[in-house]
Amino acid sequence: MQNSRLETALNAIDALNQQDPHAREHPYAQQLTDWALRLDPKASEPLRIAARGQHVQRWTIPRDRFPLTRAGYLKWRETLKNFHADTVAKVMHEAGYEPEIIERVRQIIHKRNLKTDADTQTLEDALCLVFLETQLADLRAKTPDEKMAEVIRKTWDKMSPRARQIALTLPLSEQDRAFVQQSLA
Repeated sequence: MQNSRLETALNAIDALNQQDPHAREHPYAQQLTDWALRLDPKASEPLRIAARGQHVQRWTIPRDRFPLTRAGYLKWRETLKNFHADTVAKVMHEAGYEPEIIERVRQIIHKRNLKTDADTQTLEDALCLVFLETQLADLRAKTPDEKMAEVIRKTWDKMSPRARQIALTLPLSEQDRAFVQQSLA
């Protein structure tokens, strides 16, 4: 029964992400799930669901709906977290999950107790590793070096020591690897 409802929930999240007109969210959710499972091969159901639904239907709330300020960015991020948590909660409810398990997934998606909650830290580590592995080069191309170095340092600060070690082994370009190392020096 539990595997069936997990599969039902993951498939429902996948179906929502496959509606992305830019075809980015479904592959992203798969990459995030893959990293979470690499970091924790025995990942709990809540972690698996949170990883798959972390950015569910993200394209429906574009950044440009909010002021292009730091405050606008933070409001956008908070709006997204609530939207993702609510969307995943609905999917889980429809799949037959109990309210306490749904709440657990909400906590992980909201990244509550980062650094002290293993599932939340695993999700954050997976998010950071996906960013470094798949988005760093593109973001560097359109972001001033000083701002980008700050992004790298903030990303690094959120990662566990184990994830930092893994990050140092990612197949980055020589330029990106040097930039990361310089940013952290």
